[in-house]
Amino acid sequence: MTDREPSARQDEPHVDTLHGRGGNRLLWRDVPGPLRAEIESRLESPVVAAASKEGGFSPGLASVLRLADGRQVFAKAVSSALNPVSPSMHRREAAISGRLPASAPVPKLLWSHDDGDWVVLVFEALAGDPPTLPWVPAERDRVLAALADLAAAMTPAPPGLDLPAIDVLDEDFSGWRCLLDRPDPRLAEVDPWAAERLADLAAWETRWQAAAQGDTLLHGDIRADNVLLTGERVYFVDWPAATVGAAWVDLVLMLPSMAMQGAGEPEELLAGHPLARTADKDAVTAVIAGLAGYFVSRSLQPPPPGIPTVRSFQRAQGLACLRWLRQRGL
Repeated sequence: MTDREPSARQDEPHVDTLHGRGGNRLLWRDVPGPLRAEIESRLESPVVAAASKEGGFSPGLASVLRLADGRQVFAKAVSSALNPVSPSMHRREAAISGRLPASAPVPKLLWSHDDGDWVVLVFEALAGDPPTLPWVPAERDRVLAALADLAAAMTPAPPGLDLPAIDVLDEDFSGWRCLLDRPDPRLAEVDPWAAERLADLAAWETRWQAAAQGDTLLHGDIRADNVLLTGERVYFVDWPAATVGAAWVDLVLMLPSMAMQGAGEPEELLAGHPLARTADKDAVTAVIAGLAGYFVSRSLQPPPPGIPTVRSFQRAQGLACLRWLRQRGL
């Protein structure tokens, strides 16, 4: 998962929870000069314009670079000074993206650079845009259909990637159990129902791991800002959280953010989706409980370095998960 609610505190930095913008992207001009020179050397052409991409919470560079020779590429770059965790995520993304099937709906990784501090990834630039937010029905339906196609293309998981099973998320998906062990009075302010049902939520959370097992390569962090719509295809970008699990898990993990951004109620979107046909009801409930615990518990923590607004976005998704659990009769 990625460290990703209207804020209850007036002094917290504003975050655009609809669009998922943290407002803290590094711009091309702010990349250290020697690193800019290294990137231009690898590209074999000077950068003449750079357009920063909105969305997401990474403090690093995420820009489309236009080159003097007319080409365009998409570049990501981050250092440990901006956020101590982000470079390792970029390294993981480079290792995964470089080995995904050529037929997969993902942008092609052209090359990466790692000097031990700064990590740079350069991808092909796709002529497309993220979904319109609030979601419009045509784009929503197109992305939901593409999720089914993605699951089919990634089942079984392509060989040679050495990806962890979804069990790797068990520490993240232990939020309710942690709150049960170390009660936080702020939980009742976030959602009184969750505070009253904490023991039940923790019990459901223990079941998520067995429920989510499978042999599909999962993106693990699909949200609107990780989706790109071109005229011909839906692409899924940013793959550092990839794991292997049940084919329906990516859909369930995405629906709370879609609900938060105006796509409709998760239960209704799930019920009409092809991937739901393979999903056991209790298994889905267990995963939603684990996801809710992740978002709510993280939203109560101080923000990570360089990402001051992510906790509000997490709480908004946590509240969407809790509404979904109530709709499912928990």
